[in-house]
Amino acid sequence: MVSMGLSEEQLSELRAAIKPGTYDGSVSARAQIVLWYHEGRQKVDIAEMSGASRPTIDKWIGRYEAYGFGGLTSGKSPGGRRTIPGRIRGRVLALTRQTPPSELGISHWTSAKMASYIKKTEGVSVSQPWVSRLWRDNGLQPWRQGTFKISNDPEFEDKVRDVTGLYLEPPEGEAVVSVDVKSGIQALDRTQPLLPADFGKSEKRTHDYKRHGTTDMYAGLDVVTGRVMVELSPTHNAQDFLRLMRKIVAQYRHMKKIHVVLDNASVHTCEVTSRWLEEQGGRVVFHFTPKGASWMNQIEIWNGIITRNLIRRGTFPSVKAVDNAIKRFAADWNADSRPLRLAATADEIIDKVRAVASRMAQLLSAT
Repeated sequence: MVSMGLSEEQLSELRAAIKPGTYDGSVSARAQIVLWYHEGRQKVDIAEMSGASRPTIDKWIGRYEAYGFGGLTSGKSPGGRRTIPGRIRGRVLALTRQTPPSELGISHWTSAKMASYIKKTEGVSVSQPWVSRLWRDNGLQPWRQGTFKISNDPEFEDKVRDVTGLYLEPPEGEAVVSVDVKSGIQALDRTQPLLPADFGKSEKRTHDYKRHGTTDMYAGLDVVTGRVMVELSPTHNAQDFLRLMRKIVAQYRHMKKIHVVLDNASVHTCEVTSRWLEEQGGRVVFHFTPKGASWMNQIEIWNGIITRNLIRRGTFPSVKAVDNAIKRFAADWNADSRPLRLAATADEIIDKVRAVASRMAQLLSAT
């Protein structure tokens, strides 16, 4: 199947030009030809669908590949490909890796704004598609944003090695369980029924909703099997956390020891929890992730999975409904559970964090 590999901006530009009707030699008709070809249709089929001749199909596809959208706007050739100076390529790449100048009033670069800024400051015209291709060729995606946090825990390396060791080499005959709470899960009910997905159409829901309360999900993930244990509660306190812990202890009553990986939340370190832990006589051992590095807790991965697949798009008329949905999701997960493998060693994690910290220090010193 042939595909032109067009960017979203190029596709949007073409779609905006299309108007219903048969081929009439207009830009709209030419844009439709290019879109059909991008979708993988054969040129002979495009000729039949549009009513244009095969040479005409070849002509406009070729002109678009050579000149972009500008090649569709005139019967005359826009000339040979323009050569963009190397310094402009370097300038665009350098600007992309920086925060846009404050006078532009934007938080991040778009291809349109970059093209406009280069024209204004360098006196060289570049197109949006050219900027998009340059970004794509160099792995730059300024429209995307991630998150990070550098842990300042003085015991960071020791805790990383401790937790990673449990993940990669669980002690023989002992359980390793990753535990955390996902708090404030909202029971949101849309004001009108969902419109289901259809051919060429995505599922649609109303933008407004009714709130029916919240629930907290306390969950434990078995690092070896991938199975989860879930407790749900309308409150968020140490007793709610210990309810899950008692369930875990009962589940592994045949194990010599239970290792629990968890973050530094107050319910995990408070007096009530500490007293319960002492009562276990050393059979339950807490292993804390570094402060500011709860991403090392494997249950966070599972929390992300249930959020994407249920909570974020779910419609729930009550807290009981969302609780039941979470229980069904967990039961289905456990029916075909699989461990969440750790891909990095302790040394690899530490080296990567050191590199980020070093880069952050350089940025701060430069500022």
